[in-house]
Amino acid sequence: MAKKPAKTPEAPPDRLSNDPRSPFYDADAVERDVGIRFKGVEKKNVSEYCVSEGWIRVEVGKTKDRYGNPLTIKLTGPVEAYYKEKKKK
Repeated sequence: MAKKPAKTPEAPPDRLSNDPRSPFYDADAVERDVGIRFKGVEKKNVSEYCVSEGWIRVEVGKTKDRYGNPLTIKLTGPVEAYYKEKKKK
């Protein structure tokens, strides 16, 4: 019998980062395109989030720190994470 590939759960992880150096980076979840709603508003510049702790980390414009990484700020409030539906052609 052939093994079936493991399915990714329908809910995204509780905490996720798009930085590969982070311990909370998950390539499969990032590839599936996670959407974030913060205080009821869709956010597109989120670099890291945590649903259970209620915060997101967003990039501040094009500003970089001294190591060349995007400068981020942490915002607190209700966070909702979901997988975006793929557009059918």
